[in-house]
Order: sequence, then C-alpha cells, then structure tokens
Amino acid sequence: MDYLKEYRKWLESFDFDEETKKELQEIENDKKEIEDRFYKELEFGTAGLRGVIGAGTNRMNKYTVGKATQGLANYILEQGTKDKGVAISYDSRRMSKEFSIQTALILNANGIKTFLFENLRPVPELSYAVRELKCTAGIMITASHNPPKYNGYKVYWDDGSQIVSPRDTEIIGKVRDVKEYSEIKEISKEEAIGKGLFNIIGKEMDDKYINTLKSLVLNPEIVREQGKKIKVVYTPLHGTGNTITERLLKEIGIENLYVVPEQKEPDGNFPTVDYPNPEDKKAFKLALELAKKVDADVVLATDPDADRLGVFAKDSITGEYMDYTGNMSALLIAEYRISQMKEKNILPNNGMMITTVVSSNLTKAIAQEYNLKLYEVLTGFKNIGAVIKKEEETNGNKYVFGFEESYGCLIGDYARDKDGISAVMSLCEATCYYKSKNESLWDAMINIYEKYGYYKEAQVSIVLEGVEGAKKIEEMMTNMRNKPVEKIGDYRVLTFKDINRDYVKNMLTKEENTTGLPKSNVLYYELEDNSWCCVRPSGTEPKIKLYMGIKGNSEEDANTKLEKLKDAMVAIVK
Repeated sequence: MDYLKEYRKWLESFDFDEETKKELQEIENDKKEIEDRFYKELEFGTAGLRGVIGAGTNRMNKYTVGKATQGLANYILEQGTKDKGVAISYDSRRMSKEFSIQTALILNANGIKTFLFENLRPVPELSYAVRELKCTAGIMITASHNPPKYNGYKVYWDDGSQIVSPRDTEIIGKVRDVKEYSEIKEISKEEAIGKGLFNIIGKEMDDKYINTLKSLVLNPEIVREQGKKIKVVYTPLHGTGNTITERLLKEIGIENLYVVPEQKEPDGNFPTVDYPNPEDKKAFKLALELAKKVDADVVLATDPDADRLGVFAKDSITGEYMDYTGNMSALLIAEYRISQMKEKNILPNNGMMITTVVSSNLTKAIAQEYNLKLYEVLTGFKNIGAVIKKEEETNGNKYVFGFEESYGCLIGDYARDKDGISAVMSLCEATCYYKSKNESLWDAMINIYEKYGYYKEAQVSIVLEGVEGAKKIEEMMTNMRNKPVEKIGDYRVLTFKDINRDYVKNMLTKEENTTGLPKSNVLYYELEDNSWCCVRPSGTEPKIKLYMGIKGNSEEDANTKLEKLKDAMVAIVK
C-alpha cells in the first residue's frame, strides 16, 4: 500500500468527516506516524479486528469498523440467516459503545435484526446470549486485556463460539471485498427501531445467565455455610466483570465480598493500571493492598471483557499471597470440579477435557487420572469450541472442562468462550470446599503438585512494534523454522513440530509425519523429562511469544529447571 497516497485520499475524500481529517492534518509533518497509520489495512483476521484507536487504515475507527461490519452483513445475507439476528455487546474501552451502536445500525441498514445489550456486558454473557436468542452471529467490541489505546471487534457464530475455519476465511473474504467506504450502508436509529430491526437486550438475560452459572455449583450447601467465613477480594479492573460478579457471588452465599472501590466502575482509560491484564502482577496492586487490610482468603481479577481471570491466594503457613498462572488456576478448578463430579457419580463415562498445545502437561495427568478423553488444539478458545460442537453433533464425548494457558477456562457448555465470571464463582466455591477441610486454596494447589508432580510453565513475550517489528518477528520465525534445534538447555529435543507446514520430525529416529492440526504459525519442541517449548507470533499484538514447561520433583527443583529452560529458549530465538 502506498501509505502517502492513502493518507492524502483520507484528507481529500468526501467519505471522511472533518473530525477525522483534522486528526490527520495534525500529523502531516510526522512521516513515521503517517506510515504506521497507513502502511496497511487493519486486517480482519481469524480473531476479528484489533488495533490502536485513531484515524487511518491501520487503526480502529468508524470506517474500519464499518467495512468489517458491511463485509459481515454481506456474508449473513448470502447465508440467508438475516432474520435470526445478531447479538452485540461491548466493554468499557474508549469508543466501544459508539462502535457497538454503529455496528448494529449498519447491520440494520442491510435488513439484519440486531440485539444490543442495554449496557456493557462481558464476553461470556454475549456468547451465552447468542445461543439463548438463537442468533446467527454475535459481535463483541473489545480489545480484551490490551493497553487503553486499543480496541477491537470479535465475531461469533450461531454456536456462541468465535468464527473458525472455513467460515472465518469466508467472512474475511467478504470484508476484503468491501473496497470503498461508500459501500457501507446507513440507516437512522429511529428508522431501524420502527422496522423492528434494532432491539435491546435487558436485564432478563443477566437473570438467565446467572441462574445457569448457579446451577453449576457442585456443593451449594458448603458454599452457603463457608461463605459466611471466607473473605474474597475482587476487581473487574475498570471493565465489564462487576456487571455480573458481585450479584452472582452474593446469591451463591459469599457474604464477605470486597470489590476494589478504585477499580469498580467501568473506565476505558484504566486509570489505576498501566495494563488491564490479570496476567500482570502489577495489576493486582490495589487488590492485594485491600486483601491484606481485610485478611482475604483469595484475590480475584478479571480483564475488561471478563473472559480471563487472575488469582492470588493466601498461604496459611507464611501469610503471603501466592499468585497462580493461568495453567494453575484452571487446573485447580478442573481438579476440584472433576473430583467432585466423580465423587457424586455425575462424571460422564465418555467425558472429555480440551486444552491447547501451549498449555500445561499436568492436563494430561489429570485426564488420565479420571479416564477422560483429552483433546489438544491450537491456541484460541474458538478451537476448543469447535471440538465441543463437533462432539455434540456426532453424539460423541461429553464436555467436562476446557481451558487455555492464557488465563481462561469454561466449566460448562452453556457458552463457547472463556468465562472469567464462572471461573471466579468456581474458585470461590473451591475456597469454601477446602476451607471445610481446614485447607486453604494454596494448600489445594500444593496437594495437586504432590499428587501429580510439580508441573511448571512460563511464557516470555518479546514486543516488536511497527513495520520493522513485524518484519523482525517474521524473520525470527523463519530462522527458527529453518534451524535444526537438537538441544534446548539441558534437554534433548525428542520431537519437532512445524504446524504451519503440517510437519513432525522425530529427532531421534528421524522419522517424519504430519501434525493433523490446521495450519498455524507455531513451532513446538517436545523435550526430555516431560518438558517442552513452543514459539509463535501473537495473533492480536505486536509480539512473538515463547512458551515452555517442565516437570520437577519439588517446588524448588521445578522453579530452577524452568528458569534455566526459559533462558535457553530466549537465547535460541534471539
């Protein structure tokens, strides 16, 4: 793309309003900024749109959102499902509400019915609503846990899962076919309402969603009893989480709930954190201060769209608050729920767990313990949703639990995306259960390690922004792909997988095979002693991500091994 030519087009064309042109005039002497805004179109990829808010083809704005929506509308019309409608929600980010209304009206202008939440609501409730309302699709305006300057646009299909192959590429094709902004159809809100196309989802959906989650509590009596005793600190990090969480926890019996006051209200500037990400320990600063003040048992945080959960739990021996990785919190929930289902004789004989290729190997041990079929899929919860759908359609294995290491899990099949709200509920239930056994939530985690082994994982993200950063990431992946790695740190490589080339090589026997997975830019190294490494570029952020995991004999042994493996992997990639 000739970025200067495109820049001038935006300044001169009648397609763009004066406010947009004024913003672009202010950068006329900043060639680097103009290039970054116009060197490419903000790509509508398999995860939808995500980018920095602002004017330009490589930015989130009403024009790029409009193109994406018109392309999606054209696809829905082609499918003949416009009367089923589209559910739409949004988070607390800047422009989220405006983008959601714009999206609804563009769909309405194409004759497609919409159901827009009356106010911001979390991703899992949108996924639930798509299924409950039997919509053809769903849209969530969010950039998840990204910094404040970002926003995004996620597309869901009728099963409540984000779009997967081949539908994702078909929709992407329709979006790319919208060449001019003048192709975006318009209708007034008044006209759309008059035609019965623009509809509001009220609090009755909250009631249904909350009642569905409450039905999944396995030990309601213990929660009501111990809920009087435990203390919980929760923060929505200025996002959507508390539209549901406070009410839900109080209704199941958590009486001593402390919501961080400075972070309770939605605010797209995220004023108390640099980065509204529950994976980041710094995001817990205020929550941990409150926890120490009230002597909380557990500290929980959800990201702005409330699909991810971060956790700290008090160590009853040291009094310190210990943090959980996404693998740890999800697998603690899994062990608790699956063990209780088995004890109550409600664990299906043909049950299954689903996880991703970059998640903990502890999953395999738990699945084996409870005789569950384990599916490993590519990163992205939509791939977990796809397995659930396939097994349902073929009357195959029954879904029990699914998660990915990026701090997200789903405890039931009522939705098809990560659900940080139900994860908060599950961890509060588990805290109550273990409290009834005179154990803390941290004791429960240690007991899992003692039972299965000390599986530990880490992730390293190397951020490389802009045009040069994108080139560097591509170069790093190419170098790794073409470099025969036989040893990483202290471990021999047993198997190398290049998922993009559907290629597997046994490094000991030199035997070659296929992965059986859809193409994806992922390199995976199976190592000795239940260890592994993986490298892939992020699909939503300007970074290359390294994952690694080991199995140790003790906490100290596992931590030492993990740090050594992390250093070795970083050295190889760089």
